[in-house]
Amino acid sequence: MPGTGPYIADLKDGNVSKRGAAAAALGKAGDPAAIPALACAAAADPHPSVRAGAVAALGRIGDTDAVPALIQALADDEPAVRAAALAALGRIRDPASAAAVIPLLRDQKTEIRIGAATVLGQLGNRRAVGPLNELKDDPFGDVREAAAAALRRLNR
Repeated sequence: MPGTGPYIADLKDGNVSKRGAAAAALGKAGDPAAIPALACAAAADPHPSVRAGAVAALGRIGDTDAVPALIQALADDEPAVRAAALAALGRIRDPASAAAVIPLLRDQKTEIRIGAATVLGQLGNRRAVGPLNELKDDPFGDVREAAAAALRRLNR
């Protein structure tokens, strides 16, 4: 694989596919030097698939320097971007990010509530116990099950 410079440049290309491929390549490379460029793409790319790909790449790099950009991505209008941000935060496992994940337990999208509960269990921050307990009345069984599993992990 060539250096990351060409891929960073490709994040600004006019072609959506090329930007998405660049984000994937940067994630695969795992170079923390790509974090600022990926964070910019995660926040500002006009195409949701590129934003989601940049967020996933940040998670794949796995460096805590990516956490602020991932927390920002939790507020994206596109559920796929929020889901990618949750997965990335779960991969990095910075317990301090729990405060930003907790509000997603009330997301309109069921899959986001499930992802948030799952990630909170992975983060190990006991601050999430109360909010997770509030999901016991969620109308969706999968959400209730994810919250119960997260609580079991936190109460070990």
